[in-house]
Amino acid sequence: MKSILKSLKAVLIITFMTALLFVFPSCKKDTSTAEVPGKPQTLVIYSYDSFASEWGAGPSIIAEFEAEYGIKVELHAPGDGVVVLSQLIMEKENPQADVVIGLDNNLLSRTLKEGILEPYKSEELSKISSDLIFDKSSHLTPYDYGYFAICYDSENIANLPRSLEDLTKDEYNDSLVLMDPRTSTPGLGFLLWTIAVYGDDYLEFWDRLKPSILTISEGWSSGYGLFLNEEAPLVLSYSTSPAYHAEYEESTRYGALEFNQGNYLHIEGMGIVKGTENREMAENFIDFMLSDSSQQTLALSNIMFPSVTDIELPESFNYAFKSKKGLQIEADKIENQSTEWVQQWVENYGR
Repeated sequence: MKSILKSLKAVLIITFMTALLFVFPSCKKDTSTAEVPGKPQTLVIYSYDSFASEWGAGPSIIAEFEAEYGIKVELHAPGDGVVVLSQLIMEKENPQADVVIGLDNNLLSRTLKEGILEPYKSEELSKISSDLIFDKSSHLTPYDYGYFAICYDSENIANLPRSLEDLTKDEYNDSLVLMDPRTSTPGLGFLLWTIAVYGDDYLEFWDRLKPSILTISEGWSSGYGLFLNEEAPLVLSYSTSPAYHAEYEESTRYGALEFNQGNYLHIEGMGIVKGTENREMAENFIDFMLSDSSQQTLALSNIMFPSVTDIELPESFNYAFKSKKGLQIEADKIENQSTEWVQQWVENYGR
């Protein structure tokens, strides 16, 4: 009932203000934010689910953007990053979004191959370290980054693994939660991590790892939830995950492991959807995501390192780490072999 009354009140206010515009033309809003016939007044953004959640960075950043630009933003989160990309591909002939958030460096080759984005070189790029600009064609702009890591619950594990190979030891049987590379950005990242370390022998590693895997979840949110519910003491997550618990729970119970073989670099990007009718506002949003205010919000809500340099981080980020040996696979190699790698994984370990 309360929501209905609020809606009726909003309708009455809008009707009254519209009438005033006709009676008192001088009261019209600045044309930079007023409705213009033929131009869309809603910006549609696709993102992954954790960004759009009530505790994610999305709601706060979007509220600030709406207030500054006087436009309504619709945020849709069909799932994890891989699912978001699949959605955009399905809609390629009839795009429904203007902006996409959360396509990372591992999805770059597929994204470019599908031709679903328009290039945009933001003037804010000068604030970003050149090492993080993973798309030289400017279709995807980095907004934050971190490293995939195995996180642990210190209250439920005694001896900590120090490498991917350590995870295969008998003492870790049924102790690890992973994510599916077909539907999850971290899941794909972990698969590529194993390939970066083991090369063509990665399937042999997975054979050794299999007894340690308790379950493989569809996405990061559900997998990390199992970890927090103490279903398993180890989970695939990020090098920055412990900062969340330190910042919001004042807890150092959870940690992230820097492996001696290296950790796989994860850079999240955003782009403008090809065919958008709201190009100018889409560019504004990309720039807005790189503002100091948005970058600080991303750090504290996304719990990732901001892509813009010189952003001040809270003490909780002392519990996060930047890998001394950041691993990556070349985009061309991912483009040529990722389908085969995932298919081989599915045939042997898919459920």
